[in-house]
Amino acid sequence: MATNILLAILVTSIATYSSRFLGVLTSERINENSKIYRWFNCLAYSTLAALISRMIIFPAGILAESDYFIRLIVIVLSILIFYVTKKNLVYPTVFSAIILFFINGYFA
Repeated sequence: MATNILLAILVTSIATYSSRFLGVLTSERINENSKIYRWFNCLAYSTLAALISRMIIFPAGILAESDYFIRLIVIVLSILIFYVTKKNLVYPTVFSAIILFFINGYFA
C-alpha cells in the first residue's frame, strides 16, 4: 500500500512539474495579445466560472447543508468586498468562508 502511494505521488509530481517546466521554457515565445492566448484565457475563465457555479448550485459535502439563499447572500457580499477592496481576490476569498460560517450558524 505504501508503495502505491509513493508511486502515485511520484507520477503526479512528474506530471505537474514537467508541465510547469515546459511552460517556463516556452513562455518567452508566447505573445499575450495573440488570438490563441486570448482564447485559452477565455477558456480558463469559463472553466473556473463553471466550476464555481457547480459548487454553488450543486454543492457537495458540508456546503450542501447550507441553504441556497445563504449561499446567494455570501456571493453578493463577496462581490461587494471584491469591488470595495479594489478587485483584490484575497479578501473576498477569506471573508466568504467567514461570512458563510456566521450566517449559516445564525440561520441554522
